Amino acid sequence: MKRTKQLLGAVSATALIALSASPAMAVGTTAGDTITNTVSVDFQVGGVDQTAATASDTFTVDRKVNLTVVETDSATTQVSPGELQAVTTFEITNLSNDVVDFDLSVAQPTTDDYDVTNVQIYLDDGDGVFDAGDTLITYLDEIPEDATVTVFVVGDVPLGQTTGDVAEVVLTADSHAGGGAGSLGTELVATTGANTAGVDTVLADGAGDTDAANDGAFSDTDSYTVSAADVTAVKTSSIISDPVNGTTNPKAIPGAVIEYCIAVSNSTGSATATGVDVTDSLPGDVTYLSAFGIFVDGTVDGSGVCQADGTSGGAYDSGAGEVTGTLSDIDGGVTRTLYFRATIN
Repeated sequence: MKRTKQLLGAVSATALIALSASPAMAVGTTAGDTITNTVSVDFQVGGVDQTAATASDTFTVDRKVNLTVVETDSATTQVSPGELQAVTTFEITNLSNDVVDFDLSVAQPTTDDYDVTNVQIYLDDGDGVFDAGDTLITYLDEIPEDATVTVFVVGDVPLGQTTGDVAEVVLTADSHAGGGAGSLGTELVATTGANTAGVDTVLADGAGDTDAANDGAFSDTDSYTVSAADVTAVKTSSIISDPVNGTTNPKAIPGAVIEYCIAVSNSTGSATATGVDVTDSLPGDVTYLSAFGIFVDGTVDGSGVCQADGTSGGAYDSGAGEVTGTLSDIDGGVTRTLYFRATIN
């Protein structure tokens, strides 16, 4: 599992600005700014210019809260059973006219095939790749107007999942008040009633995958799809010769030579099986025939019968009474064999 920096709290706004790769969204005048408009009325009395009458009006710009959460993977993330820290990628953009904190959460629907475990969220360090430089977080702190940041949702895939199984993850960002670096601000809610003299809040976000419009949050869904190997093994034996009949219709009598063949197959359409190690424990009634040796990566014919086309390899442990060998990677729809001989005691 990758080692990463762990920070369950603030991420500086300065750092986040550096991570933004999106152009400005023109969210408008910043919340809290004051806008003053002054009028001047010129007039005369008896043809003489008089002192102009002036009046001013000042109001405070309110906070417009808006954001998006977008999964950036072009398709589902392909994973293997037992894979650790499988990655999905999201971009969160602050379209508000104010600095905002975002509380982050991940949900997993009950309508998919399985759930990933040990789910965590990491802030990208700016290279767009999940690595040791990324920071473990639970929220985004002090996100400037127009800034876009990348986060990774990672999880572990349980063993036992089969090809085509899908796990969905929904990332939700919920808007909280900024302005206090190092801690998550209070949740932003819409100001009720008439406009006040202070900074009111208007929730202007759209509806995400699992949240409603104008609720201060946004959500999007990504998924992990399992691509597994479906490996089976078949072990057969054939009589090569016996001390009485030789190779003509030999029988399984003491002294006879037996050829064992282990055929390892991967179902069509399955992921490639790698690191295929075969271990065969010999029973005490037979003795490994070192003169013949061990052969790997052989094939079978259309009837599943082992062919004598393997490559010398493997090893025999006389102490353990085990034949071992490593097969090359087995793609979907491919069968590879390991075969050797023994004599009946």
